[in-house]
Amino acid sequence: MEGKEGVEALFQFATEGILLVDEKGKIMRANPSSEKLFGYEKDELFGQKIEILVPKSHAHKHEHHRTNFHNKPQARSMGNQKELFGLRKDGSEFPVEISLSPYESSHGKFVIAFIIDVTIKNQEKEKLRNYSVELEKQVQNRTSVLLEAIVELEKTKKELQKVIENEKELNELKSRFVSMASHEFRTPLTTMMSSLSLVTQYSEQNDSINQKKHVAKIKKSIHHLTDILNDFLSVGKLEEGKIEYLPKEINLKNLLNDVLSEMKSMAQAKQNLVLIYNGKEDVFLDPRLLKNVLFNLISNAIKFSDEGKTIEINIQVQNSTLKISIKDEGIGISKKDQKHLFERFFRGHNAIHIQGTGLGLNIVANYIELMNGSINYESEENKGSTFNIIIPQ
Repeated sequence: MEGKEGVEALFQFATEGILLVDEKGKIMRANPSSEKLFGYEKDELFGQKIEILVPKSHAHKHEHHRTNFHNKPQARSMGNQKELFGLRKDGSEFPVEISLSPYESSHGKFVIAFIIDVTIKNQEKEKLRNYSVELEKQVQNRTSVLLEAIVELEKTKKELQKVIENEKELNELKSRFVSMASHEFRTPLTTMMSSLSLVTQYSEQNDSINQKKHVAKIKKSIHHLTDILNDFLSVGKLEEGKIEYLPKEINLKNLLNDVLSEMKSMAQAKQNLVLIYNGKEDVFLDPRLLKNVLFNLISNAIKFSDEGKTIEINIQVQNSTLKISIKDEGIGISKKDQKHLFERFFRGHNAIHIQGTGLGLNIVANYIELMNGSINYESEENKGSTFNIIIPQ
């Protein structure tokens, strides 16, 4: 293999294409593999310019590159950094990798070019690239599915947490309801039983003054029980969505006079209920809801105010808006309690000794919302409260 015959055998039987090109760019020798690679017959490439094997779009540039290479000859590979293409005799192009080695002898300067068809290699690279892209897509899809599953799991977790919190809140409400109901029902019932016994006793003694006094207590207790039952019924209907806003034309002043007439029988000694009315009397509202709102707010003002205090009901009907202001001189609401004021069963710390379910203001807020209205208040402890309501007609 070290002799001339061995070198010739390497040239003839090499699987790579081998070309020997002189400094003028003429092909001096081409091995069988290179002839087969480019589609030429034996010795058909001899004497041809090397550019015959270069695509026409690059032939001119190739001459320039060839000249530069002969000026600074050195062994180097081509096609690793950018794609190179060879041109077959039939005009088709194919990707190649080329290695160049300068060679000099007594006959002149030459370049030995080793040429490999990288079509299959490129196809495999493309397959690998496509596989990588597909794999990346699958990873992204699975990641997306996993993220969706995590989001769904988190959503389910939050929903479950909400259910647990609602269940906990419901249990607390049930406990508070049982505690409140037993107390609120027991007190008036005890009063009624005691007063009935005393009424019988005073009747036998013909003591009409004490009789009337205890009959009034019994009536007051009945009123209180009726209020409790009405509150419970209202809450139940609100929960079930059975209460609707059904407006109709009504005489508001007449409705207010009816409410105040009933409220005066509940007022404490020397309490003064003052009505200030401005605007037209006929309005388009739901009388049931409005009456319930007025009953709750005025009864609260009566209940939480001392004897001899004034309760002012200010009504203004302007254009298509009803403004209601109910002002008392009662115990007021502390800053700490105000944020819980419309919560169900909430009682202020200074109202524990006063009878009530803690449902009234919650019902009022819901009724006003059904009427598309709004409610706000101003209150200071031991100085009184003012509730302001705006309802569109």
